Amino acid sequence: MRHSARWLGLVVATIVIVSTTQLPGASQDPRDAHRPDTQRLHRKPQSEKSSLAPTLSAPVGLTPSIGQRQTSALNHTGLKTSGSGVILQADGILEAGDATLSDGSLYDLYTFEGQAGQLIQIRLESDDFDPYLILQNARGQQISVNDDSIGELNSTITVELPQDGTYQVIANAYDRSGQGVYRLQVQEIDNASYQRALEIERRKIEADRLFALGNQHYGEDQFQTALPFWEQALDLYQIIGDRAAEGWTLNSIGLVYENLSQYEIAIQRYQQSMAIAREIDHSILQGMVSGNLGDIYNVLGQYEDAITLHEQHLALALESGNRVGEADALNSLGISYYYLGQYELVIDLFEQSIEIFRAIENSAGVAGVSGDLGFVYYALGQYPQAIELHQQHLAIAQTLGDRPGEARALNNLGLAYSALGNFEQATNLYQQSLAIFRDLGLRQREGTALNRLGRLFHRQNQPELAIIFLKASVEVRESIRGGISGLDTDLQQSFTDTIADDYRLLADLLLQQDRIIEAQRVLDLLKVQELDDYLQDVQRNVQTEGGVAYLRPEESILMSYSSLQQSAIEAGQDLAELKAIPQSDRTEAQNQRIAQLTVLLDEINGDFRDFARSPEIRELITQLSYEAQDASLRLNQLDGLRDELQQLNAAIFYPLVLEDRLELVITIPDAPPLRRTVTIGREDLNRTILDFREALTNPGSAIEAPAQQLYRWLIEPLEADLAAAGVDTIIYSPDGQLRYIPLAALYDGEKWLTQRYQINNITAESLTNLTATNRSQPRILAAAYADTNLVHTPEVNGTSYTFRGLPGAGDEVANLPTTQTFLDEAFSLNALRPIMDEYTILHFATHAAFVPGIPEDSFILFGNGDTPTLRDIENWSLNGVELVVLSACETGVGGLGNGEEVLGLGYQFQVSGARAVMASLWQVSDRGTQILMDAFYDALGRGLPKTEALQWAQAVMISGDAILPDDPRGGIAVSQASSSSFLSHPYYWAPFIIIGNGL
Repeated sequence: MRHSARWLGLVVATIVIVSTTQLPGASQDPRDAHRPDTQRLHRKPQSEKSSLAPTLSAPVGLTPSIGQRQTSALNHTGLKTSGSGVILQADGILEAGDATLSDGSLYDLYTFEGQAGQLIQIRLESDDFDPYLILQNARGQQISVNDDSIGELNSTITVELPQDGTYQVIANAYDRSGQGVYRLQVQEIDNASYQRALEIERRKIEADRLFALGNQHYGEDQFQTALPFWEQALDLYQIIGDRAAEGWTLNSIGLVYENLSQYEIAIQRYQQSMAIAREIDHSILQGMVSGNLGDIYNVLGQYEDAITLHEQHLALALESGNRVGEADALNSLGISYYYLGQYELVIDLFEQSIEIFRAIENSAGVAGVSGDLGFVYYALGQYPQAIELHQQHLAIAQTLGDRPGEARALNNLGLAYSALGNFEQATNLYQQSLAIFRDLGLRQREGTALNRLGRLFHRQNQPELAIIFLKASVEVRESIRGGISGLDTDLQQSFTDTIADDYRLLADLLLQQDRIIEAQRVLDLLKVQELDDYLQDVQRNVQTEGGVAYLRPEESILMSYSSLQQSAIEAGQDLAELKAIPQSDRTEAQNQRIAQLTVLLDEINGDFRDFARSPEIRELITQLSYEAQDASLRLNQLDGLRDELQQLNAAIFYPLVLEDRLELVITIPDAPPLRRTVTIGREDLNRTILDFREALTNPGSAIEAPAQQLYRWLIEPLEADLAAAGVDTIIYSPDGQLRYIPLAALYDGEKWLTQRYQINNITAESLTNLTATNRSQPRILAAAYADTNLVHTPEVNGTSYTFRGLPGAGDEVANLPTTQTFLDEAFSLNALRPIMDEYTILHFATHAAFVPGIPEDSFILFGNGDTPTLRDIENWSLNGVELVVLSACETGVGGLGNGEEVLGLGYQFQVSGARAVMASLWQVSDRGTQILMDAFYDALGRGLPKTEALQWAQAVMISGDAILPDDPRGGIAVSQASSSSFLSHPYYWAPFIIIGNGL
């Protein structure tokens, strides 16, 4: 069934009309009341949407044109005048040559006799076109009109006839394209049915009223105020079964949550709306929701998926003749391609969109897309042209009272002026946009404006102010991140990338100011952010849930700034309300007030420009310098961590990879955190990491050169600090691609780092319990996929694999002091899941792959072919498990990313209850793995902690000695180790790292 363009907005069509009064305006087409006057849903660079849902005016009458054919019920084919309460019943067809209304739509006309007070229900059904019913008296005066029935798009009228006489029923298609077979029935109903109709109508009227109120507040950018009205309307639409209105209301509620940056809830509401649209075959609603979902996917960085959704919107808009939807879809497609860097295509799409908006005289649409086009010219470095387009957007937005559009234009103008080096003008524009975003509660935009201000102060060499505004930006983004934690993993990537970039800049500036404690906290939050990006719903704790903290002078500076902001917001609100009054209707007092407010806002903007230079702020910045230095020396902030490091005789090491250098942050017992800087570009560092990784995976390679180069960059600057502290353990939280290489295999020219320090990898200090662990005799559950004749071909998240059993896996687990062993087909998820938490060590000698991308791509292969993914592991119950060993896994399969799968591997096992996981960064020989595992478990059996046991096992392989002469515990005996000196290459001993609490 086709559906007309009247559904572009929420058409709150009267489902059951109970009317005894004559409605005015008989010469006007009643369907015009259902045609929405939409306002542009403009987005990107991230914009807010106005309501798409106009309320309906009262339906009006319609009289067929003179000379149009009228058909009596008595002579119409298929007419039935008898039956249980049936007054007339007809099967007919609308086809070329039938009578037409003034808009060219086809109709057939029927008559019946009725009496005053008679209760009548009329129903028009068709599977071919969108039916529309009109009931008139014999003089052509409209009694009732309806184009929508409960739960579907057929038409029903229920009415009490006002007088005796002849009545006319117009069976009509909504638009001129409507043709096909229909069924019409006029039936007398009893009072009970009529009363039910009255009750439905009462609720329908109340629902429409509530929706109209929500629509009014939304149109005034009062998003949170609109929400409760729409939610109440939704309840009533659900009660009366108005599925179309329910779908449109859900769509409107989704818009509210999208504007408030609560994307998870917005997507849920859109998906509910889409389900209804598909159920009732409502193509216009489907198109609109597709576009709205595509807009969110654009915000979250899923551009290919967004393109698919916007193409669906475009196709549906073209099919239904929805010009606004067509222009909107073209614009949104352009936004998606903008983020993919296809600027020529973007310009073409935007220009097509502007052409349509101009043709339909939609100035808001023209303004919004002009602003987006300005962003393209900004990206191309054509700043004057970008400014011109943004100014056009600003002028129209201000004329229309479109405050979100005005704020977007101001913010984008600020970006263009900043690129031209006009920092004062850029600051002024950012301030104005921030005031509006805050007033409207648009958190995502507020975060963007704060971030741009912070970066602008950074460019002006005002690091203290840059830090304050970047902290405020991170705080806003953290609050938004909490609202998207339930979304599919791939919907968070771009949003998180933006946040991670802000964290890195903030940590960078703090380190340059030697505010190392604060920087370490930000680095820790960065790890949590990266984990949350990869895994989602990473649980906050007392150390991370508070986000970044402000020093007292920073709080005072922000309070002063917020006070200015509040003044600007209040003045802007008053001015917006007054300017909403047409000039011809304004009083002299109102004109004077507009002039006063304009002057006041100019003064406030001047105060903003002078903000950083004001004596009060300069004094606070001076205080801030002292307080920041004092904070970096206040060890009580680190008391808990210092005590742990003292007991563990350990240091915590956080490297931060920046574009032009490495920042090395180390915390040791009884001292403030230390910062060391190494000048090395990211590209050079990553190239060396890749060279080292390739050498590590080739046992015949000359590995010393890249191993020594990385040692010079990562460890040599800290040698004196580590030596002075006398620690024997490095608790290491690597950054980026450093996660793909073992710190233990760095080389100082004489020794490997493992020969000097125990290495314990962690995801983040705030997510790791570093207290002492259980060192009692381990209870080991071992499992192996060893049968080389047993082939598994699993498909994991759309990718097919082929695996054979590992030849040495059986011998590997046979040598372990196991409590229970499972081999091959017996090694299944069903067999192991119920009992895994009864052991202190789980040892899996089987294939496993940890892949950059999403957790559902990474998996462990069980002997029977089961493939639990990294996502599944979080649901396992491993309380009491001290260690999970994966002896044949690989990370970075298919290419090196940022190491998030390595982070996720450790964290997921921690979430499930395990204290630590030992995994390999590449696949190694069965022989090397068996010898290392023999040594490792021998050391564990002697009571060594996990990291020390791994260090000793590596030392055995490096030296080739069965008993190490300097071992105070009497040596670690390993069968045949002395004949395995070839195993001294890091390929054999270095792949295994311990993540979590290995102490």
